[in-house]
Amino acid sequence: MNDLDLNTLLGAEDDEGRARRRPRGSGKRGGRRRRRRRNRGGFIAPLLAFVVLAGIIGGGGYYGYLWLSDALVPDDYTGQGSGEVVVEIKDGQSASDVAVELEKLGVVASARAFTNAIGNANKSGSLQPGSYKLRKQMSAAQAVSMLGPENRLLARVTIKEGLRLSDTLNTLAKATGKPVKEFTAAAKDVGELDLPPYAKNKLEGYAFPATYEFQPKTTPKQMLAAMVKRFNQTAETMDLPGSAKALGYTPQEIMTIASIVQAEAGRPEDMPKIARVIYNRLELKPPMNLKMDSTVMYALGKYRTYATHAELQTPSRYNTYKYAGLPPGPIANPGDHAIEAALNPAKGPWLFFVATDPNGGGVTEFATTDAERQALVAKCVKNGGCGGG
Repeated sequence: MNDLDLNTLLGAEDDEGRARRRPRGSGKRGGRRRRRRRNRGGFIAPLLAFVVLAGIIGGGGYYGYLWLSDALVPDDYTGQGSGEVVVEIKDGQSASDVAVELEKLGVVASARAFTNAIGNANKSGSLQPGSYKLRKQMSAAQAVSMLGPENRLLARVTIKEGLRLSDTLNTLAKATGKPVKEFTAAAKDVGELDLPPYAKNKLEGYAFPATYEFQPKTTPKQMLAAMVKRFNQTAETMDLPGSAKALGYTPQEIMTIASIVQAEAGRPEDMPKIARVIYNRLELKPPMNLKMDSTVMYALGKYRTYATHAELQTPSRYNTYKYAGLPPGPIANPGDHAIEAALNPAKGPWLFFVATDPNGGGVTEFATTDAERQALVAKCVKNGGCGGG
């Protein structure tokens, strides 16, 4: 190594042997010092950032903890709650939609608590539309348990076979607590009831008898529409238009016959024979008046199995003693058995039938001649009454 290299490494000395100071900023040693300062500054900056962040966390950590806790463990009430709240689940609503509504109504403390509870119960997809009676400030789990189908608020009403429309409307009003005048108005405004064309805009005969369940907010018009829909389903199943045409009658005439069968029969097994009596009288040459007491009672708004001589004088077109052929329309709302009997009458020559057991047995006997009919009437009188066609 030469002298220049040694001096460069060890530092040059002046003539007196003292080390010369290098100018600031010159030489490798100065460069190393600058780099050391820069490295020291690069370490301090992240350290300061960490200290600042720690300060922020230290100052706001409590609030961050609260936010995190709320996200993981949402607010929830305990117990079964109190008071009463009616909650309606609309068709198509998801569990999240219901959760928001429950929080808004004060039923649950938070929507998140409800969605968590219903998810844990594996019932997110089992919510059914309807109205439910819950309580305020319930635990989310308790709210989930009360939203099952068994707790839906429903008005359950059974419409018996053979009820006249006026009685049907009264039954609906009593079962639902709604004014009967609303049902009467709905029955007259048939535009939205989807009646078949052959009903001729008359609801009588087409409010199908069955058991129905209605939600509290269901309107009288919607209830009647549901009953007509049920009739339309039955008519389609039985192919009412096609079957009526095969018999040589219109669907409206078949429904009128079915309503008379329903009103006159004491037992379903007698219905096909009663239907045959009606057809035999209509098709007899020359035709025979139907002479059905049930149609006269309908005209008079009364309820008996037979009409008096004075009552038989009514000028109503429903008086089948006075006028030939079928009355203008159905006299009641027949059920499946009566409609089926009208479409499939029994085979036989009968022209008469008499209810020979007026004390509740519902037995009906049939005759071909007037002499046979008189014998059955005598039997009926002996048993304490008389009725029949």
